Amino acid sequence: MDPLLVITNSDAGTADAQRLEGALDILRRSASVEVSATSNPGELDGVLHRAGSRRIVVAGGDGSMHAVVAALHRRHELADRVLGLLPVGTGNDFARGNGIPLDVVEAAELVLHGEPRPVDLLIDELGDIVVNNVHVGAGAQASRRGHRWKHRLGAVGVGKVNLGKLGYPIGALLAATHPPAVRLRVKVDGRVVNDLDRPVLMVALGNGARVGGGTELNPDADTEDGRIDVMISRSVGPFAKFAYVAHLSRGRHPERDDVVQLKGSTVAITGEEFWCSADGEVHGPERRRTWRLEPAAYSLILPPQG
Repeated sequence: MDPLLVITNSDAGTADAQRLEGALDILRRSASVEVSATSNPGELDGVLHRAGSRRIVVAGGDGSMHAVVAALHRRHELADRVLGLLPVGTGNDFARGNGIPLDVVEAAELVLHGEPRPVDLLIDELGDIVVNNVHVGAGAQASRRGHRWKHRLGAVGVGKVNLGKLGYPIGALLAATHPPAVRLRVKVDGRVVNDLDRPVLMVALGNGARVGGGTELNPDADTEDGRIDVMISRSVGPFAKFAYVAHLSRGRHPERDDVVQLKGSTVAITGEEFWCSADGEVHGPERRRTWRLEPAAYSLILPPQG
């Protein structure tokens, strides 16, 4: 098999390092493996510069995957790469949405025996990328607040159930008690699907389906389908907000009459100031953002189809 370059996060905890060792043992049985730990973009760029033809395996969570894909995109090397993922992060939403085992040893077996397939990417007007999901409005506030709860609950578990995945629903509940409705114009493929006279609670653009440790924000999103899944929540009334969050926690929010789902290739959002959460990183306040889909932007090792 091709030699592997496993990129890890220098700031990862002891528990993550111990989990990773079992996966590395599996990989070393079948391939030459080099492990490089990075803690900032400069170090990551240096590691990628020396990668040569080796297959890159990301050992980390959604943030690590975003960092490596973004760096390869900046270097104009992404299209020629095949990436593998060992999910040793907290949320691992990108792995969940793509059927990559959350057991890191099983994920290592997938790296060795899986099927490289082209997956999509979102790119904004500044050239920055989104691997998994981007959302604005109350969802971004939920990410800001849920991040704290995710870490508080991440150490709490019953058996194999880690309560950290409740962070995003809890953040959404906290956000729903405070934010005003945001007046936004949303265009999908140039067509206005929500105008300023229809306040929204949040808008979510899904390349992947899950956020916040397992919450299915865009349940039908698929990284291989060549489309952006757009979800608009108009649940702006006091009771509607709580009902929306309750449905969201069970993945049933698309059933609501005040939730709109669409698919497209480009999305533009303008209007009142809003916050934006892209792959868990919160930015803002913003007044205008656009995203387009880059289909089959790179290859990812996934479970065989069928």
